[in-house]
Amino acid sequence: DLSCSSPLHTMLSRHIQRLFSAAPRTLGRTAPAARPFAVGDKLIADDVQLQHLDGTSISSSELFENKTVVLFGVPGAFTPVCSNQHVPSFLEKAAEIKQNGVDTVACVSVNDRFVLGAWKDSIPNFNSDGVEMLGDFDGKFIKHAGLSIDLSAAGLGVRSKRFAMIVENGVIQHENVEESPANFDVSSADKILEILKAQ
Repeated sequence: DLSCSSPLHTMLSRHIQRLFSAAPRTLGRTAPAARPFAVGDKLIADDVQLQHLDGTSISSSELFENKTVVLFGVPGAFTPVCSNQHVPSFLEKAAEIKQNGVDTVACVSVNDRFVLGAWKDSIPNFNSDGVEMLGDFDGKFIKHAGLSIDLSAAGLGVRSKRFAMIVENGVIQHENVEESPANFDVSSADKILEILKAQ
């Protein structure tokens, strides 16, 4: 039984949190490398699929074309900064973000839809109308975007860097990527709102 209230689920969640909390803030820092995509590039590939919580797939073109999307990436479900700061910041500001010309606010994580669903249910006052959860179960989208990071030192394997971006009709307009996945300095909803209001 892996329901949110089960002892096994609670034990696994606490174990992941301990691993991530114990990792140094320098975890995952590497020398800058060339990104396959940058601001001004089109972030679309039809062979790259993400997964809704109901199991249906969505291609990058379906996600981005003819829309303005705020997409933020997190290193993993149930990890402390993701659960306590990153996702709540977008839940709180989703309506205001959409009032500034955004069609979709979505969170992507290298997890399967069952883990993401259990995580969503564990976050107080989660509003699915505000933030859409998308599973990148095989990490293909994050690797395609050049935003993957090896967190094996924290027991997490290959995950997503912590980031937030604004994508208009598939084109990256703004992108904020944290130096370390333990940081929460530039990828918050407030930072994205600042950019949207300045446009």
